[in-house]
Amino acid sequence: MTDLHRLVPANRTNDPQGSQPKPKADQTPISEQDIGEYREQDRFLPIANVSRIMKAAVPANTKIGKDAKECVQECVSEFISFITSEAAERSLVEKRKTIGGEDILYAMGTLGFDDYAEVLKIYLAKLREHQSSSAGARPEQYIEPRIDAA
Repeated sequence: MTDLHRLVPANRTNDPQGSQPKPKADQTPISEQDIGEYREQDRFLPIANVSRIMKAAVPANTKIGKDAKECVQECVSEFISFITSEAAERSLVEKRKTIGGEDILYAMGTLGFDDYAEVLKIYLAKLREHQSSSAGARPEQYIEPRIDAA
């Protein structure tokens, strides 16, 4: 995409039916190709985050090419979508709206990533242990003293 279109907020109308305002003549409509590119970009994890994780895994003097970063970005984004869709299916079958850690672990096991699921099971247990200990260590909120009239 060579040029970006400026998105203009819609003007509110007093129409109770909530009909969409008519586009002004000076606004350039967004094409189907633009929409496809926006959606494609939204599918992937930010390249800076992927790059930071990759750099942490290699020696300090190692350089990582742009094509390698983009390849890993696409792969990890697809992997996350794959696991999440399987987990979402499980929560849907169980009539739940929230995907939990157990759903992700179940999905990984179902899809053949048992070795990874075992490591993540330990991580999830440690995370929950830390969260529960942190919850107990929070400073108490100030409570106004109650004076009973005797």
